[in-house]
Amino acid sequence: MTARLTKKAKDPFEGIKRVDENGIEWWSSRELAKVLTYTDYRNFLDVMGKAWNACLNSGQDPKNHFVRVTEMIQIGKGAEREVETWLMSRYVCYLAVQNANPTKSIVAQAQTYFAIQTRRAELLLDSNSTLTEEEERRLLLRDEMRKHNTQLAGAANNAEVKTPLDYAIFQNEGYKGLYGGLDRKDIHKRKGLKKSQDILDHMGSTELAANLFRATQTEDILRKNDIKGKNNANRIHKEVGAKVRKAIRDIGGTMPENLPTTESIKRLESKQKRLDAKNEDYNG
Repeated sequence: MTARLTKKAKDPFEGIKRVDENGIEWWSSRELAKVLTYTDYRNFLDVMGKAWNACLNSGQDPKNHFVRVTEMIQIGKGAEREVETWLMSRYVCYLAVQNANPTKSIVAQAQTYFAIQTRRAELLLDSNSTLTEEEERRLLLRDEMRKHNTQLAGAANNAEVKTPLDYAIFQNEGYKGLYGGLDRKDIHKRKGLKKSQDILDHMGSTELAANLFRATQTEDILRKNDIKGKNNANRIHKEVGAKVRKAIRDIGGTMPENLPTTESIKRLESKQKRLDAKNEDYNG
């Protein structure tokens, strides 16, 4: 997981907040311990343990709220060493400060901050309690894309596309056909995406549908004609992509590279899980 620090703010807890590529907020356990004036990090580990148990007892999986990472810290004279750190969600930060040393004045400030932030998140969730038609289409098509990419990989393997490099080239040929010569790297740049971000996770339903058609038709041709040889497989994938592009042009559609970049599908998947959990609680 990669997460960037937010801009410095007057509130110390806002200043150390990190936001990952999916817009999820996290706080470093070491930075939080320092702001809470824990001079011995080991004492804060005990607070985190209580937060872990409280999260578990609330019926949630702590592994969704604690992520172990390694970071480099300064140890003097420009030297650094690697240390273990935990990235903590807003929810478990709230649970942690409820179990922190109450004699520390900063702890009361932390309790207020995380209580307000948690309530704001709840209100936002309530205001977005249902999925839009576009969000539902994106979730459905992205899931179908995962399934058919797996099937496409199997068909490509039968056509002697064997190594990871072979498959990367094979996929690029399909993108080139559909995106007018642009490969995966070019599309990333065109869409303003980071290297770590999956192109498919940031496509709207129209773009996903075009890519799904490319994948299903290529798989069908490879299997039906028992295509052999990775060069043949690459050629067919590019040709199918180009035919899908032509079909889009013929009906007056927008070329896929010109379609807008959307928020990460992972945020929608998290929203769907919360809604499902909410519905289970209601029906239970």
